[in-house]
Amino acid sequence: MRKQEMRMGGEAGQGHGAGSPAEQVKALMDLLSGKGCQGSQAPQTPDRTPDSPRGPHGNDSRIQRHQEALLSRAGGSLELGGPSPRLTNLLLVEGLMDLQLREHDFTQVEATRGAWRSARTIALNRLFLPLSRVSIPPRISITIGVAGVGKTTLVRHFVCLWARGQIGKDFSLVLPLTFRDLNTHEKLSADRLIRSIFPHVGESGLEVAALAKVLLILDGLDECKTPLDFSNTVACTDPKKEIQVDHLITNIIRGNLFPEVSVWVTSRPSAAGQIPGGLVDRMTEIRGFNEEEIKVCLEQMFPEDQVLLDWVLSQVRAHRALYLMCTVPSFCRLAGLALGHLCRHRQGPQDTELWPPRTLCELYSWYFRMALGGEGQEKGKVSPRIEQLAHGGRRMVGTLGRLAFHGLVKKKYVFYEPDLKVFGVDLALLQSTVCSYFLQREETLASSAAYCFTHLSLQEFLGAAYYYSASKRAIFDLFTEGGVSWPRLGFLTHFRSAAQRAMQAEDGRLDVFLRFLCGLLSPRVNDLLAGSLLAPGEQQGSRGQVAQLLQGCLQSSTVVCARAVNVLHCLHELQHTELARSVEEAMESGGLARLTGHPHRAALAYLLQVSDACAQEANLSLSLSQGVLQSLLPQLLYCRSLRLDTNQFQDPVMELLGSVLSGKDCRIQRISLAENQISNKGAKALARSLLVNRSLTSLDLRCNSIGPQGAKALADALKINRTLASLSLQSNRIRDDGAKFMAEALAANRTLSVMHLQKNTIGPMGAQHMADALKQNRSLKELMFSSNSIGDGGAKALAEALKVNQGLESLDLQSNSISDTGVAALMGALCANRALLSLNLRENSISPEGAQDLARALCTNSTLKNLDLTANLLHDQGAQAIAMAVRENHTLVSLHLQWNFIQAGAAKALGQALQFNKSLISLDLQENAIGDEGACAVASALKANTALTALYLQVASIGAPGAQALGEALAVNRTLEILDLRGNAIGVAGAKALANALKVNSSLRRLNLQENSLGMDGMICIATALSGNHGIQHINLQGNHIGESGARMISETIKTNAPSCTVEM
Repeated sequence: MRKQEMRMGGEAGQGHGAGSPAEQVKALMDLLSGKGCQGSQAPQTPDRTPDSPRGPHGNDSRIQRHQEALLSRAGGSLELGGPSPRLTNLLLVEGLMDLQLREHDFTQVEATRGAWRSARTIALNRLFLPLSRVSIPPRISITIGVAGVGKTTLVRHFVCLWARGQIGKDFSLVLPLTFRDLNTHEKLSADRLIRSIFPHVGESGLEVAALAKVLLILDGLDECKTPLDFSNTVACTDPKKEIQVDHLITNIIRGNLFPEVSVWVTSRPSAAGQIPGGLVDRMTEIRGFNEEEIKVCLEQMFPEDQVLLDWVLSQVRAHRALYLMCTVPSFCRLAGLALGHLCRHRQGPQDTELWPPRTLCELYSWYFRMALGGEGQEKGKVSPRIEQLAHGGRRMVGTLGRLAFHGLVKKKYVFYEPDLKVFGVDLALLQSTVCSYFLQREETLASSAAYCFTHLSLQEFLGAAYYYSASKRAIFDLFTEGGVSWPRLGFLTHFRSAAQRAMQAEDGRLDVFLRFLCGLLSPRVNDLLAGSLLAPGEQQGSRGQVAQLLQGCLQSSTVVCARAVNVLHCLHELQHTELARSVEEAMESGGLARLTGHPHRAALAYLLQVSDACAQEANLSLSLSQGVLQSLLPQLLYCRSLRLDTNQFQDPVMELLGSVLSGKDCRIQRISLAENQISNKGAKALARSLLVNRSLTSLDLRCNSIGPQGAKALADALKINRTLASLSLQSNRIRDDGAKFMAEALAANRTLSVMHLQKNTIGPMGAQHMADALKQNRSLKELMFSSNSIGDGGAKALAEALKVNQGLESLDLQSNSISDTGVAALMGALCANRALLSLNLRENSISPEGAQDLARALCTNSTLKNLDLTANLLHDQGAQAIAMAVRENHTLVSLHLQWNFIQAGAAKALGQALQFNKSLISLDLQENAIGDEGACAVASALKANTALTALYLQVASIGAPGAQALGEALAVNRTLEILDLRGNAIGVAGAKALANALKVNSSLRRLNLQENSLGMDGMICIATALSGNHGIQHINLQGNHIGESGARMISETIKTNAPSCTVEM
C-alpha cells in the first residue's frame, strides 16, 4: 500500500450504530432475500428529502435527477433500518494476507476460526477522509470481504446515504458501477463509461470528471470477466478512445484516466490481489457476524416461533464448523432457512435418522428439499406433485448444474443470456419458484439481465450435483468437455480427475466443490435426496474406494497445506471419520506422539480448525517432533493459543517458529514453550520475530536455558515490540545481567504488563536494576521475582521504587532471603503506595519484629488486598500484632499465615479481629498448632462474621471439642463456603457435630475431612446428613480407614442423598 497510508496518526473515527440489533441487521436480510436489489420491479421515484445535498453542485438539476435515480434503483431499502455496526465500521487493514490471496473463502473463514483480523476500525462516514493531519485523502480505496459478507449491501447503503446528503458531502458526484454492468461491454471509452452511469450529463461525460470531487465506485471486481493485468496493459490517456474494458479499468486505477477522480473498488480478497499494492491508498475489510449478530439474524427469520429459533440456534452452536460459516451473513441465512424447514417438515421415523444435519452437504440437501417444496409430502407417502417436483429438480440440476460446474471451472460467477444459451438453459425455467432459490436475476445499466447464484456455495453444490450425475454416462473428461476419452469409464475415474484438479488448484476454487461431491456419496445425503436428485443406493459401492483414494492424496505431502486439510473435510462429508477420530482420541489420551504419518498430520491440522477442544487452546505438549511441527507450520499460523511444552524442542525449531511469528498472516496470540531445550540462540530467533510480530500477547519460555544473552535479545525486541503483554522467563538462569537487560526494556516498553523472573539466580544488583526501571515504567502490573536471592538490599531497592511507582499491582518476593530489615523498607513503601494489590512474602525470614512493621503498614494502607506470609517466623507475638491490624483494616481480602508457629493465643486474637473485620474473605491458618482452644476462638467469630467465605485449618491440632465448636458456628453462619480440616483428629464426636450442622447449613460448598479418624460411624453421620443439604458440592473423606467396602458404601450413600455432590473416598 502507498506510504501515505502508513502515516496513521490519531483515531480513524467512530461509527454510528443505528437502532436495535434486530433493526441493524434487517436491511441486510431483506437485500439477501431480494427485496432491495437493483433490479426491483416498478421502482417508485421518491420525494425529495429536506436533507438533500446543497454543496457546490447541489442545485444542479442533473445531479438531482441522478440522486433520485439512485434512490429509485435502491428500492427504498434504506428505510428498513440501518445496517449493523460491522458495515458502518470497517476494519482498516494494511494489505492482503497470503491466505486471502491463495485460498477459497470457506477456507479463509475456517482457517482463521471465524475470527476477523484485529485492526483499527474506520467509520463509513470517514472512509474517504485523511486518517491524520499529515496524510491526504485516498484516491484508490479497496474494500474486501468473503462472498456473502455484504459488500454490495455496503455500497448501496453508502450510495443511498450520499443521495440523501447524509454522507460523503465532500463529493459533488458519486458514480456507482458494478462489474456486472461492465461485463456487457467489450470495448468502452472513459467518456462513454461516465455517460452510462450518469445519462443526464448530455453529449460529453468529460465535464463530470472535472467537477470538484467525484467518486467512482466499482463493485465486485471478483465478477470481472477478464482479470486485470497491470503489467501488460498499454497506457491510455485519451478519454474518448475505445479500449477493452479491463484495460480501461486498469488505466483509471493507474491514474492515466481521470487522475482526480477517487475510486472505490469492492472485491473478494483473492481477486483484490490483481491490483498492485503500490497503487492502493486505503484497504478496508468487512468483518462477518459475531455471536450476537448470528442470533439477531436468526431471530429476524423466526420472529414468531421461539421454540423453532431456540432449536436452530442450538444446532448452529453445536457444530463448530457450521457456526464458523454462519459468521458469513448470507450463509447464516441459508443455514437458517434449511434448518427451519427441516424442523417444520420432518416427516416421521424415516426422517428422524436424517436430522439434524452433521455435514455441509446434508445442510444443502435440506435446502434443496426446501426448494423443491418438501412441505407437500405426506407422512410415509410420495404424492404425484412431489414426483413432478423431483423430475423438475433433476431437470434443473441438468441445466443449472452444468452452468454452475463450467462456471466454476472457468472462474465465472456472473452469467448473461448468451451464456445461458450456450449451456442450454431454458429461460422459461428461470421463472420457476424452484429456480429462484438458486439463481437471481438483476438488471444492468445496459438494460440486459445478469444472473448469478444466490451464494457461491450454491453454485458449488449444483456444480457437484451435475458432475455426480453426468459422470455416470460421460465418456470424456467433463473438465475439458470432450478433449480426452478414457478406456475405462465410470464414476471413480471421474472422481479421481476431480480430486486431482482440486488438489492442483492453487487458489482452492474447487475445494468446496469436491466436498459436496464427496458428500453426495454419504448414506444420509443419499437417503435425503433419493428420488429427487439421486437414485436410491446410487454409487454407494464407490464410497470405500473414494475414501481410500482421498487418503492416498495425503501420503506424499511433506507440508500440510490447505488442500490436505480439505481432504479431511471431504472425508467428513463422506462420513468416513476414522482417521480424524483416531487423532482426536490420541490428543485426549496423550498419545499423539505415536502418530507421525502424513495422514495423521493432516488430520491434526484439520482438528486444530474444527475441534471444540482446540478452539481456545491447541495443546500439543509432549506430542510433536521437529519434523511434525515443520509440516504443520502453515496451519499453526491461525491458532489463537498454542501450548508446545515439553517437546524437547531445540534452537532450530525456534528458527521455524520465528518464521511463523514473523509472517504477516500470523494470528497466534499466546504461545507456551515451557520445559524445552531452548538456549540463547533460540531466544534470539524468537526475539527477531518479536520485532515485526503484531499478534502475540503472551510468551512463556519458563524452564529453558536462554541465559543472559537470550534475555538481552528479548529485551532489545521489547524496546520495539508494542503488542506483547506477558513474558515468562522463569528458570532460565538469566542472573543479574539478564535482569539488567530486562530492566532496560521495561524503561522503554509501555505494553508489557506481566513479567515472570522467578528462579533465575538474581541477586541484589538485579533487583536494583529492576527497581530503577519501575521508577519509570507505569504499564507493568505483575512482577514475579520469587525464588531468587535479592536479600534485604534488593528489597530496599524495590521499596524505593514502590514509593514512586503507582502502576504495579502484584509483587511476588517469595523465597528471597528477606529479613526484618527488608520488610521494614517494604512496609514503609506500602504506607505511601496506593497501587499494589497483592504482595507475596512467603518463605522468607520475617520475625515478630518484622510483623510489627507489617501491622503498622496494614493500619495505614488502604489498597492491599492479598498478603501471603506463609512459612515465616511470626510466632504468636507477630501474629497477634497482625491480628490487631486486621481488626482495623478494611481492604485486605486474603491472608495466608500457614506454617508460622502460631498457637492458641494468636488464634484468639484473630478470632476477636474477625468479629469486627468486614473485608477478609479468606484466612489460611493451616499447619499451625492452634488446637481446640484456637479453633473455638475462630468458631466463636464465625457466629458473628458475615464476610469470611474460606477457612483453612489443615493440620492444626484440632480434636473433637474444636470440631464441635465449629459445628455450632456452621449451624448459624450463612457465608462460609469452604472449610478445610484435613489432617486433624476430630473423630466420631467431631463428625457428628459437623453432621448436625450440615443438616441446617446452606452456605457451605466444599468440606475437607480427609485424615481425621472419623471411623465408620462418623462417616455414616456425614453421609446421612447430606440428604437434607442441597448446597454442598464437594466433600473429601479420604484417609479415614474404613476399608474399600466401607468407602464404596459411603460413596453410594452420598450419591443417593446428594447426587450433585462430588465425593472423594
